[in-house]
Amino acid sequence: MNELITLCCDLAHRAVSVLKGCCRARSPESSSPRALPAPRDADRSSWSNSLGFYSLDNMSLYRNGIWFLNGIQQYTRRGYEAAFKDFKPQDLDVSVVGRSFMITGANSGIGKATAMAIAKKGGTVHMVCRNRDRADEARSDIVSESGNVEVYVHIVDLSETHKVWEFAEAFKRQHPALNVLINNAGCMVHTREVTSEGLEKNFATNTLGVYILTETLIPLLQKSRDPRVITVSSGGMLVQKLRVHDLQSESGFEDGVAVYAQNKRQQVVLTQQWAQANPVIHFSAMHPGWVDTPAVSASMPQFHQMMGERLRSAEQGADTAVWLAVSRAAAKTSGGQFFQDRRPVPAHLPLAWTHSSAEEIQDFMTQLETLARSVTQSLT
Repeated sequence: MNELITLCCDLAHRAVSVLKGCCRARSPESSSPRALPAPRDADRSSWSNSLGFYSLDNMSLYRNGIWFLNGIQQYTRRGYEAAFKDFKPQDLDVSVVGRSFMITGANSGIGKATAMAIAKKGGTVHMVCRNRDRADEARSDIVSESGNVEVYVHIVDLSETHKVWEFAEAFKRQHPALNVLINNAGCMVHTREVTSEGLEKNFATNTLGVYILTETLIPLLQKSRDPRVITVSSGGMLVQKLRVHDLQSESGFEDGVAVYAQNKRQQVVLTQQWAQANPVIHFSAMHPGWVDTPAVSASMPQFHQMMGERLRSAEQGADTAVWLAVSRAAAKTSGGQFFQDRRPVPAHLPLAWTHSSAEEIQDFMTQLETLARSVTQSLT
């Protein structure tokens, strides 16, 4: 472990040195430093060639090095324990009887821990899960431990976007209110798989399915008291800039981890846009930290083994999602922010060039709207 930290320190140090050199490049006509503009993704290759000593690899090393060092300090169990010292216990000393909560991916890990915490506070819980057997087993655990029978199972695969829309439409007809939606379900497939609808599976589950579910339920949320939408993102998105020209990894599938991180960047951008468009609803995204869950063990076995006991428990990973869902303190924060351990944190690493232009964000939103419309129109 110490060798890995040393390696990342060395990589980060060298990348930062290169970055500083880029930012202080001197003009031939002047001896004073001049700032170089951050390149667009499409321009980076030619831009690096003109500089000679800069390459995309260096920026990638910088992002990943800084991210990993932050993670060792903040994302682990020890990071949670340090942040916990500043938590206000009274924030979660609330009853949510009479409020309804929808949680996707609620049969295990962070989703189950979130559902359990909310059920213990008296909330009505709607578990949206893909597998019936695992969902029923999780429900039984939650009801038994919480004593709350107001826990309901809905079987939906978020990668099947037409079924997501059908489910959301039916839910609106059958229920008078939905106070909180927690987008927790996620997918990390390490080879490029295409669904029966022709969508890349990671994108369909992590982005388009979340978009369709949320957009369809917004009218119901708007009619409900103190509505909130929380999306469980990931700190891994900090190493990614939104790629608007290849949302489904058609030009090249790097690996599942990188695609997942790109999807998580997409979720954060969505959260910001939803917050601006729907001020009545409190939208937020959050990073749970590095958590010991079945999904992490299955999708990143080497990372899971390497980190071992340093990983947070599922309950620690769920803490901020629960805080955002039930506390009065969370409702007083500005919408559209990215949270970690109950506080808003920057959605970009310093000097990492991961910000998107207004035009890129609009292009992204338009593409999602077009894809979603094609789903709904085929069913009406």
